[in-house]
Amino acid sequence: MGLPADKWKKKSKSSSFQGGSSCNSRCKLQVCTILFICFLFFSIKYYSLPTSISISRSKPESPLPTSISISRSRSESKEALAGAGEYPQCSTQNKNRLSPDSLEGLPKAEKYMWFAPHSGFSNQVGELKNALIIAAILNRTLIIPPILDHHAVALGSCPKFRVQRAHQLRNSVWDHVIHLMQSSRYVSIADVIDLSDLISSSLVRTVDFRVFASLWCGLDIGLSCSGKLCHSLSRSFKAWGSPRTCRNLFSGLETNLSHCVYGVEEDCQTTVWTYQQESDDALDSFQPDDSLRKRKKIDYVRKRRNIDRVLGPGSMADHATVLLFGTLFSAPYKGSELYIDIHEAPKDERIQSLLHSIEFLPFTSEIINAGKEYARRKIKNPFLCAQLRLLDGQFKNHWKTTFSVLKDKLKVLQGQSQGTSKRTYIFLMTDLPTINWTGTLIGDLAADSKAYKLHILNEKDDLIVNTAKNLMNREYGFRSGFLPSFLKNVSKNEEYRSEVLPDILLYIEETVCSCAPLGFVGTAGSTIADNIEQMRKHNVCSLS
Repeated sequence: MGLPADKWKKKSKSSSFQGGSSCNSRCKLQVCTILFICFLFFSIKYYSLPTSISISRSKPESPLPTSISISRSRSESKEALAGAGEYPQCSTQNKNRLSPDSLEGLPKAEKYMWFAPHSGFSNQVGELKNALIIAAILNRTLIIPPILDHHAVALGSCPKFRVQRAHQLRNSVWDHVIHLMQSSRYVSIADVIDLSDLISSSLVRTVDFRVFASLWCGLDIGLSCSGKLCHSLSRSFKAWGSPRTCRNLFSGLETNLSHCVYGVEEDCQTTVWTYQQESDDALDSFQPDDSLRKRKKIDYVRKRRNIDRVLGPGSMADHATVLLFGTLFSAPYKGSELYIDIHEAPKDERIQSLLHSIEFLPFTSEIINAGKEYARRKIKNPFLCAQLRLLDGQFKNHWKTTFSVLKDKLKVLQGQSQGTSKRTYIFLMTDLPTINWTGTLIGDLAADSKAYKLHILNEKDDLIVNTAKNLMNREYGFRSGFLPSFLKNVSKNEEYRSEVLPDILLYIEETVCSCAPLGFVGTAGSTIADNIEQMRKHNVCSLS
C-alpha cells in the first residue's frame, strides 16, 4: 500500500537528496500491486460471463410452453404473439406465425378506410359525408369514428396553405379517440347521425371504430362501451395489442407495410379529388397567388385528380388492407372546392344515388323525438327560434347582424299580435349563462315578460339526461355496419347503465329549432344554422 499523498510528497522530496534507488524500488512495488489487483478484478468479471451467456442462449432452444403448443386460443399472451412480429394483423398470411383469434372475426379479404375528422360537429358531419362517398367509390368498408370534442383537433387553413400534414392529423385524432375511449366519453357519430337507411340499402359498408379496434388492433374497448353488445365483444377476446402499436399503423408512416396500411399524404394544398373526370392532373382554378408563394416559399400547385385512378384498382394503395386519409373536409372556395369536388356521377348509378342520399343526414330517432316532445309539451304554443351561441365561430363575426335580424323579426311578430294579449314565444339556442344576460338583448327580452316568453334547454334537464341514457343503450353506432356473427344473438333489449352520458344538448336544440312555426333566426355562415335550415327544408319536425 502507498503512503498518503502529503507524506508521499515529503518522502519523495527527502529521497531526492538521498538518492533514487529506494524510490524506484518502492514505485515498482506499488505499480505491481495495483496491476495485480486490477488483474484479479477483471478475471472474476470475465469468468462469470459464460454462465449468463449460456443461460440466455439456451432459452430459445427450449420448447414452447405447453399452453401455447397445444392451443392457439384466446388465452394467448402478448409474449406468444411476439412471434408474429410487432404487427400480427399485417402478417397473418404466414402460417408459421401465431395470429390472434380476434382477426378471424373480420371478413376475409375485406378492405377498410379511415379518415381523421376534426373541428366542430357540423364539420365532422361534412367529412363523414365525403368519407361515405369515397369509401363507396373505392369499394372499401368505412370505419365510423366517434364525435370529437369541439375543436379538440384543428386542421388549419386550406385557403392560406397552412394545414397539418395528413399523418400528423391522423396521430392527433388517434390520440384524442383513445382519450375518449379511456375516459368513457366515447360517442359514435352514428349514435347521433342516422345511417340506417344508407347501410340497409347496401350503398355503403361500415364498421364501428371500436369493433375494428378490438378485432384488428387487439385493443381493450371495455371503457368505451355504453351497452350490452359492446361489452360482449370486449369480453370475447383477450386484448393483445396496444394503442401505441396501432397508432403507428394508423399514422400511415410504416412504408414497409404498404400491403397492410397506406397513408394518403396528398392534402388540400396540392390536390382536389374528383371522380369520372376526363382529364387527370389538370390544374385547379384556385392556386396560391404570387405573394403567398414568395412568403410561404410554396413550390407546388393544386391539381385535380381522379380518386379512383390514383387510389383505386391497379394502384399501390389498392393493395392495402386499410387506406388512411387525413382530413376530408371541403367547401366551395373561389369557384372551386378546397379538397373534394365530387357532386355528381352520371356514369355511376350507385354513386349518384348515394350522393343524393347523403345531401341530408337526419339525427337518430331518440334525438328527434326529444325535440318534438319539448316543443309540444313544454312550449306548447307557436314559437320563434333564435340561434345565439357564443361558441359558434361565425357568431363572433356576425353578432351585430344576427341581433339586428332578430329585432326586426320580433317587430313583425309584435305587429301581427297588436291589439291582443298574446305573448311571443321564443326558444333561445344559447350557451350564454342566465347570470350574464343583464345588459344584453336576451336580458331585455327576458325582462319584458308581458310581451315575451323565453324557453331554453339545459344539459341537466330531465329530457336531456333521459334521452342521453336511452341513446347510449340503443348502441346505434356500435350496431352500424359489420358485427362478428357471434354477437348477433346478444339481446338488444338488455340495458347497460353508462356512467358517463354524452353531451347531446346541441342536437336536441337544433331539432327544437326545426320545429319552430314562427321561423328561425340563425347566424350567417354558421354550419349549425345551415343544418337547422336543412332540417326545416326536409320537414324533419311535424307538430301536426
